[in-house]
Amino acid sequence: MASADEVRLIAGWVAAEGWYPGDGDETILHVADPGGFLVGRLDGQPITSISAVRQGSERGFLGLHLTIPEFRGQGYGQRIWQAGMSRLTGRVVGLDGTVAQQENFRKSGFRDAWLTVRYQGELSGAQRTAGLEIADARSVGFDELARYDRRFFPAERDAFLSLWITTSGRRAVVARRAGSVVGFAVRRPAGDVDRIGPLFADSPEIAESLLAALAESVGGAVPVLLDVPSVNRPANELAERAGLKESSRTTRMYTGDAPETGRAGIYGVTTLELG
Repeated sequence: MASADEVRLIAGWVAAEGWYPGDGDETILHVADPGGFLVGRLDGQPITSISAVRQGSERGFLGLHLTIPEFRGQGYGQRIWQAGMSRLTGRVVGLDGTVAQQENFRKSGFRDAWLTVRYQGELSGAQRTAGLEIADARSVGFDELARYDRRFFPAERDAFLSLWITTSGRRAVVARRAGSVVGFAVRRPAGDVDRIGPLFADSPEIAESLLAALAESVGGAVPVLLDVPSVNRPANELAERAGLKESSRTTRMYTGDAPETGRAGIYGVTTLELG
């Protein structure tokens, strides 16, 4: 099991790979399942990692699987992979697989569910919808926000969510109509870009209003990353309309059935490390 210091070390490895972790993400991810971050050591030196986070009683999610370059090709990554899968025994396991690793994941029993398309660029085309209230997410009752989030995620994650919206440097907003939450989004710094996730909404117009609000919050000058499930075609169209361009793809994969969540309302996933 990785210590808190080792989780921060892993975040540095991830940044070096060009995966753009959000600033401070490692601390918040650790809260989601403190026992779910594993590290492999050689002569006491951490050299390989994986996150194997339990979600509720039936599911789990893998991420942060990497080995530092000088120790690749020697079997250490496979050993930490086996440790991560062992921790999630008996659960349906999900992950977002890169093109290079997808065939290996299929050999381990994972099946393709959908593509996740990463869009990148400066938000320039998003427009607000008249009559829709946009407010700071911290201004609404947390129970209401958590219930809305739960529509799009397969398990309760209150401790994680609380930190996700309150950590310094982040902008978390909700859309409200007739007093009810109908959309939710978070923008966070990630090195020289910002990442947006989640972006959940009851309609494309609401999602666009949230993007517009997040663009206004920093003047639109900082490029953003947004990870969009391909099964939500309006979400992909919105990303392009907002001025973003596709930069890469991963494949969401599961060892069993994909969770029954509100996919039509997922315009951007929270983070590829947790699904």
